[in-house]
Amino acid sequence: MQKYLLRRLLLAIVTLLSVSVIIFILSRVSGDPRHIYLDDYSTQEDWDRMGELLGLDKPYYQQYALFIKDAVRLDFGISVKEKRPVTEIIIERAPATLLLGGTAFALSLLIGVPLGIMSAVTRGKFLDQFGKLVALIGQSAPPFWLGIMLMFFFAVWLRWTPPYGNEKWNSIILPAVTLGWYYAAANLRLVRSAMLDVLDSEYIKLARAKGVTSTSVILKHGLRNALIPPLTFAGVTLGALVTGSLVVETVFAWPGLGRLAIEALFSFDYPLLQGVVITFTLMYVTAAFVVDILYAYVDPRIRFA
Repeated sequence: MQKYLLRRLLLAIVTLLSVSVIIFILSRVSGDPRHIYLDDYSTQEDWDRMGELLGLDKPYYQQYALFIKDAVRLDFGISVKEKRPVTEIIIERAPATLLLGGTAFALSLLIGVPLGIMSAVTRGKFLDQFGKLVALIGQSAPPFWLGIMLMFFFAVWLRWTPPYGNEKWNSIILPAVTLGWYYAAANLRLVRSAMLDVLDSEYIKLARAKGVTSTSVILKHGLRNALIPPLTFAGVTLGALVTGSLVVETVFAWPGLGRLAIEALFSFDYPLLQGVVITFTLMYVTAAFVVDILYAYVDPRIRFA
């Protein structure tokens, strides 16, 4: 068990270091960062002083070492646009992204799993066709188009929810549905496929022959054995839901890290953009590491693989 956890931890560290290298290289390829901080009236002394402050007067390997040192301390510098520490801005925006990702994750399970069960039980009937339609739309519609359509129908036409922002309690409904629909569709298809395999197995037929009620057969015998694939998928996509909100937050003007990254990109605020990217990577790697630990406890074969 310890060897398995150590391997997964080392893999997580390597992933973070690889991302840090990419971010460091791209920040240097995009140009000298002193152009962001200094204007046309700056003198050569100002230029040299800023280079010394940012560590640009040192070799690249020393610059990278300073970059890693600051990142470990969660010091991503000062935002060019807001003139505040990047870490402070990220802490302000992170709860909104976590709330959106968590709500979308809950909706993907609460919608996908029951619809998958009903679709398998009523194979070929109306509910099954309805489930297939939900899965088709969820896995084929681009998030930005889906978000705009939901906004037009429910916010503009029916006026049931606010079209954007995070000012009211129901502001999260449309962005959460937009973000979670794809994963709800994937859960629906996984549960349906797994349930169909289980319901056609011999022990299910034996349970029916013994007079076990349909509800017990479906929930106690069928669902328990069919939940392994969707649970695996849910664990893998938890990090993706939290970090994949960039498009949705932009469409709905949701004040989270995804929208913050777009704002930093358009304002050439590279320190802020670097901090957001590293934060997203840390969230994703942490979620994946937690899932790996859960797998090791759920399935002992993984520990000794």
